[in-house]
This record gives sequence, structure tokens and C-alpha cells, in this order.
Amino acid sequence: MRKKLDKKLAILNVLKEQSGPASSAKIAQSLSLSGFDFSERTVRFYLKELDDAGLTIANGKKGRTITEMGLAELQSSQLPQRQAYLSAKIDQMIYRMNFDLPMRSGTVVVNTSLVEPYRLESCAEKICKVFAKGYGMGKLLTLFGPGETIGELVIPKDKVGFCTVCSITINGILLKHGIPMTSRFGGLLKLKDGKALRFVEMIHYDGTSIDPLEVFIRSGMTDYHGAIEDGNGLIGASFREVPGESRQRLINIGERLEEIGLGAIMELGLQSQPLLDIPVSPGRVGAIVVGGLNPISILEEKQHRVFSRALSGLVEYDRLFNYEEFPARLQKYL
Repeated sequence: MRKKLDKKLAILNVLKEQSGPASSAKIAQSLSLSGFDFSERTVRFYLKELDDAGLTIANGKKGRTITEMGLAELQSSQLPQRQAYLSAKIDQMIYRMNFDLPMRSGTVVVNTSLVEPYRLESCAEKICKVFAKGYGMGKLLTLFGPGETIGELVIPKDKVGFCTVCSITINGILLKHGIPMTSRFGGLLKLKDGKALRFVEMIHYDGTSIDPLEVFIRSGMTDYHGAIEDGNGLIGASFREVPGESRQRLINIGERLEEIGLGAIMELGLQSQPLLDIPVSPGRVGAIVVGGLNPISILEEKQHRVFSRALSGLVEYDRLFNYEEFPARLQKYL
């Protein structure tokens, strides 16, 4: 059974790397190059089982593609190898992005949610309110159409990729300005009259293989409807630290980021002093950064199940647009 499962996972891995449907012959060839001895007949046998399980889908003579369930199966199967995966991926994305603040150009890290266009349209007004109230990462987002690729995700034909700037982008920008920012945990932040009151839940980045906000959003633990209506709700945020000597520089850079739609620092503490009762390391300053996945929570709260992936890839800053343009830009895909 273990060998059989490994063979199925090998096929799913091949399909994950494809930009489109792949035939059984192409899959067998790719597996052979990776050291697996698979005949076309064997591949077809396992593809039938994968189809029946909903992990792959046939596209006529073009071949198979992996489904969202297939991607999820791959992720869960790799859990033992993904311990501390999130912290490692954060570091990787920070070093890969190349956004230049003075030039306002280069790549930023984004999160991607796969959503049917009509569902996005039904929630567009409230999504825009999340940005307007300052509960999203900055003011910018972008859309990817069917067939386009962002990171390892290929946008399905019946959906669009709703991409928001990942808050880890802040870490990358600060690092390029000589300020190392450490991400400690992601959590649910309770708001009172629009102000941060306290964290009610938290997941440390070095102890998880999945982004904390993905967990809170999918679990229905957020309350963005309350947050945008009267300022009382639960939103996603993270707790980070910077060297105490860099506090004023961080404030200055934060103001510049606000000007270009990338502002996300909600609260900033004092050196060596707790922030919202969260202790900080000696000589450091605590910061609360708004979560990038926050706007999509509106859909989950309305019982629209959405596949979201934090840190999904890199996007050119020039491709982003202000949230106020979102309803009009979405019409292209309806």
C-alpha cells in the first residue's frame, strides 16, 4: 500500500509541475527521467484511480490536470518534510523579492485565492471596505485570469486569482534598508472601536507548516463583518520585532509605504516594552502588521469556500492596482 501511494504521489508531483494537461505518455517520460520505472499502462491505471478520488481530472485527449484536492493531498503527504517549512519559505521569499522603494518598481510577495468571479462580485463592496478601513495589507491587489500562473498555481478556467500583497513584503523592504524584522507569530487580533485591543489566538511561525491566517480564515474564526461595520471584530495580524535603534527609521519608511499603497503597520511599541501585553525581547521593538489575506475572509464568513495560498509567488509592483478599481476590473472576467 505504501508503494502504491508513493506511485500516485509521484504522478501528482509531475502534474503539479505542468502548465497544462499532460498525457499518460508525457507523465511516464517525466517519471522515467526522475528515476521511476513506469509504463504508460501503469500510469493510466493509477490515473483512473486518481480521477475516481477527485485528485486529477481528464481533459479529453489533452490529458490530465491536478485538482485542488490533488494539491491538498500532496501538501498533507509531505507534512513530515515540511516542519519549519513556513519559516524557511518566508526567508526564501524575502530574499527573492526585489522591490525598490525609491524607484517604486520590482517584485513583491503576494497571496492568492482561487474564486469564481460571480462570488467575488457579490462581495466586492465589503472587500473594498476591508481595505478602506485599513484592515488589509496596504491598498493594492491584482487579478489573474484563467490559465495564468502565479508561483505553482495555475488559475482554473472557471475562476480568477485574487491576489493581495503578502505582509512578508514589509520584511523584505525593511531588510533592503538594513532593518531585520523577525516574524514571531500570526494571530487573531480583537478590535474595539476600530483599535487593536489584544490577541485572542496565536500560532508561532516556527512551529507550523501552514500560514496561521489560512487556518483562522478557513476555520471561520474571523469577524470582518463586525470590523467593517462598527469597528468591533476579529482580524488577522502578525506580531513582529525589529531592533530598538531602528524604530524611527521604521516609522519613516512606514510613511513612505503608506504613500505607495503598501502600508501595513497597525501598532508600534517602544523599545523593550510589551505591546498589547505581548513581551518583546530586550533591546527590541514590537510591531503589529495587518494580514495580507484579510480581504478574502469576507467570502469565507459568507460560507463561500475559497482555496487560498499565502506566499504564493512574486508579482511586479506595476501589475497591482488600487482596491477602488477592483469592481470595474473584475467585470472583465464575468
